Amino acid sequence: MGEVLELAARELSIAAKRKIDSRKPRARRGSTLRPSAETPLWNAVISQVKPHLKKRGDRAVLARELGVHRARIGEYFDTQTAMPDAERALQLLIWVARRQEQAKRVQGAD
Repeated sequence: MGEVLELAARELSIAAKRKIDSRKPRARRGSTLRPSAETPLWNAVISQVKPHLKKRGDRAVLARELGVHRARIGEYFDTQTAMPDAERALQLLIWVARRQEQAKRVQGAD
């Protein structure tokens, strides 16, 4: 009876270890977030910004306003491998609001 319990305990231990190892690693507290399904607010910002980056030169203008390299804009909105820091994210929201306001004025003038 003791051998059976020992064998069962060993098998349960192995199964539990596999389950723990198969989970994705938990991000450490305070670590940098990466764009993914776990960042729904950033995904919403991307959907608001992308329509304003269609004309030639729009990316360069945005990069200049945010104080980043133009390639960084592609990392934010195309490949989605990076996110701006808090200050730049707030600047980005202000930029989008200005662009939307300009678009409304243009539509109202027509």
